[in-house]
Amino acid sequence: MADTILVTGGAGYIGSHTCVELLCAGYQVVVVDNLCNSSRAALERVQAICGRSLEFLAVDLADAPALDAAMLRARPSAVIHFAGLKSVGGSVAQPLAYFHNNVTGTINLLLAMQRHGCRRLVFSSSATVYGDPERVPISEDARLRTTNPYGRSKLMIEDMCRDLAHADPSWSITLLRYFNPIGAHHSGRIGEHPNGTPNNLMPYLMQVAVGKRAELSIYGRDYPTHDGTGVRDYIHVVDLALGHLAALAHPVAGCQAINLGTGQGVSVLDMVRAASAAVGRELPYRFVARRPGDVAAVFADASLAQRVLGWTATRPLEQMCADSWRWQSANPEGYGAVAPP
Repeated sequence: MADTILVTGGAGYIGSHTCVELLCAGYQVVVVDNLCNSSRAALERVQAICGRSLEFLAVDLADAPALDAAMLRARPSAVIHFAGLKSVGGSVAQPLAYFHNNVTGTINLLLAMQRHGCRRLVFSSSATVYGDPERVPISEDARLRTTNPYGRSKLMIEDMCRDLAHADPSWSITLLRYFNPIGAHHSGRIGEHPNGTPNNLMPYLMQVAVGKRAELSIYGRDYPTHDGTGVRDYIHVVDLALGHLAALAHPVAGCQAINLGTGQGVSVLDMVRAASAAVGRELPYRFVARRPGDVAAVFADASLAQRVLGWTATRPLEQMCADSWRWQSANPEGYGAVAPP
């Protein structure tokens, strides 16, 4: 029997791409998701891409009895935990909602795992736990100092996991700290579908490309970078998904944090040029004032992932942009206007 993996938040952007890779690798997959920020259509397309079925359970992690029932039904060998609210701005406006959803939901999940004897967890953390880094590239031993409630919720969960694994060494918990996932599955069937105005660069650029937005605003042009615009580490979402499979294949002892990034910095203008090349025309932009709290450059030291997980990001920026455009051009409304699978 193939291992069963319980995937929380599996209908979301990174979750759906990870479900594709899990199914294609032969795992049995059970998704729990409350669909508050995702679409059931994504899971229908995941199954169509793979030609295999997964099980979907409409469960909110705040509902402890429903979570217990899901664990009993799935009997997973491991859990990949994506479920959580993720808007930095939303967390500043509604910190209690973020702490309740992200932190309390994770406490409920860990308690359910403990009750049902499942002690292998891969957690979706974030480079936001590093805050404004003292140096780049950022290694896992960098000082942790978040700058917003979203980042603090991720760090709280990391701290809980470290305390849990210290108290009970039978746990194996991998904390995957993502940098900036972009791109989409090469089929163009699944991709990023932000609600409302996108908070991130690539989905905003793609909405400019399909005419939903007039132009991109670039915040600041006087940073100490090669072209004056902010530099970030962008990683293809499929590479990121494969990082989760590598974490399943190489369980850590206790609790360990591992960066998932390319180790390469890409500026906003670099991204605009690459996206314009993928789209086949120049995408309009204008410079505006810096945003408070933005930093010049953030990119990963991803060498630990290669040593511990045998994982390296392989898909270049050109492919990230081409796959993003294939998804957006075929699905200008995302999952809002769902074509037959």
